[in-house]
Amino acid sequence: MSVSLHLEVVTPDKQLLSEDVDYVSLPGFEGEFGVLPGHISYVSALRIGILSYVQGAVRERVFISGGFAEVMDNTVTVLAESAESARDIDASRAERARERAEQRLRQERVGEQVDMARAQAALQRATLRINMCR
Repeated sequence: MSVSLHLEVVTPDKQLLSEDVDYVSLPGFEGEFGVLPGHISYVSALRIGILSYVQGAVRERVFISGGFAEVMDNTVTVLAESAESARDIDASRAERARERAEQRLRQERVGEQVDMARAQAALQRATLRINMCR
């Protein structure tokens, strides 16, 4: 009998994913970490990044913009601020978001007040989304 993991990805708006998988990779604040069946109980804060999971021979990716992950009893529960599967990402929208973020960062250089951390986070989110579309 094969043991698998149950992966759930939940945002404040929806449950994006509820699947049995073989492996999950998550963008933890201390670095990427992987989860296989039988993993010890674990809780981690997540940074903006790519969650990937394997089902048989298929690898899927999900963009997440921070949150928390809990691993317990062969279940990985991700509570994300926002999440999008690779197939749901609108590449042109992500490109426009990247351009806006770059423009905000350039404005800081010419003396306008810009929340640098917020602009850098927006640029990081847009860049990751664009890269997932390629």
